Amino acid sequence: MESQKLKILFLCTGNSCRSQMAEGWAKKLKADRVEAWSAGTAAKGLDPRAIAVMAEAGVDISAHTSKNVDSVMHIPFDYVVTVCGHARENCPFFPGKAKIVHRGFEDPPQLARSAAGEEEALIHYRRVRDEIRAFIETIPESLAEIKSNGFLVRD
Repeated sequence: MESQKLKILFLCTGNSCRSQMAEGWAKKLKADRVEAWSAGTAAKGLDPRAIAVMAEAGVDISAHTSKNVDSVMHIPFDYVVTVCGHARENCPFFPGKAKIVHRGFEDPPQLARSAAGEEEALIHYRRVRDEIRAFIETIPESLAEIKSNGFLVRD
């Protein structure tokens, strides 16, 4: 039933990489239980490397758009998952029952800056992609237990 699905927003700074990956994985792996969105505190456009490494894993995010969080504030989310420290620190107030949860991941574009070449840069993207997948595989059950695991939850 559509109304029984959890509404989850994945929030990062630019909505270009990590939150897009999380939305993509959630739609691919948890579509039966989760309605997923992503947004950023300052939308910056999709990262081509994020699109490429997700495609390698069989997830097409090429049609996603980079959105500012203001554009999704009308949606009654159950959870807002911040996936970077900046978004956690600058997370806006969400009306309604949304619980704010932080599960941070390293920033692939920043990690890739020191890469010797494109293949080395993609290694960082792939690692973070796989870490995000592992997290998404645990939801929604892990969201209910997140307080006991030491993650930040703000009601």
